[in-house]
Amino acid sequence: MSEAVTTAEEPATQVAIDTAKLASQLTKDIVSEEATPPPAPLQDAGPDVKFKLVYNKQNYDIEMGENRTVRELKDHIETITKLPRATQKLMFKGLIKDDTKQLKDLKLGKNSKMMLVGTTMSDLVAVTTKPTASEINSASGGSSAPKKEPLSKQKVHQKVLEKGKPEDVMPGIAGVKHPLPSTPLNGMINKTGGKVRLTFKLEEDSLWIGTKARTEKISMSSIRNVVTEKIEDNPDYHMLGIQLGATELSIYWIYWVPSQYVDAVKDTILGKWQTFF
Repeated sequence: MSEAVTTAEEPATQVAIDTAKLASQLTKDIVSEEATPPPAPLQDAGPDVKFKLVYNKQNYDIEMGENRTVRELKDHIETITKLPRATQKLMFKGLIKDDTKQLKDLKLGKNSKMMLVGTTMSDLVAVTTKPTASEINSASGGSSAPKKEPLSKQKVHQKVLEKGKPEDVMPGIAGVKHPLPSTPLNGMINKTGGKVRLTFKLEEDSLWIGTKARTEKISMSSIRNVVTEKIEDNPDYHMLGIQLGATELSIYWIYWVPSQYVDAVKDTILGKWQTFF
């Protein structure tokens, strides 16, 4: 079985933040869940199921009895990835919501790939204790930095957006977060104004970008970054950039992405649970 890779954390900026209090707040739910005793394991684990688990662009070979539950799988995942069970989200043909379900009910095969998104407690605390620009500025006694121009107001994007919202675009909802729908995201446009649809093939760890001319099948592990920003005059929708190469010139821009799906798109492509506070 593959070993988890540990990366060094960046040194924190010295700003007066009560990290102990924040850590306590963040772990409250996790501690509560961990206090719940696990169900007694079945005496007969059944024949082994073998599949691959993909997390943070790493592959793990999993082998467990088919009668084991999703909860038991998550406990095992915690030992090899250091992700607390409470922060784990497993996806195979959609989000796996029921921890009492047995592995055999998931219809996993030898070549199946299950996606894991999550974050370690140390990363979670590091993110939440990272000071904002205004806090750093206040601590250093400096003046505020000039506000960055929104992407949607930049000329290269504005000329695409000024054509208006496509008539067949999916409804957008600002201020909420939804999981990926069971159907492809469609009705969006690219930089040339052509229609775009996004299809997530989780079992293949791939993203299909479809246009009228062709469909590009891209391994999600090859995607360098995902950039998103709300459209200033239409907050129900975002611009979304998929960086396919080493520089920003390789970003494939998609316009009129429904806001409620933006976080789920980033989570799925980057393979790491995004945290929001």
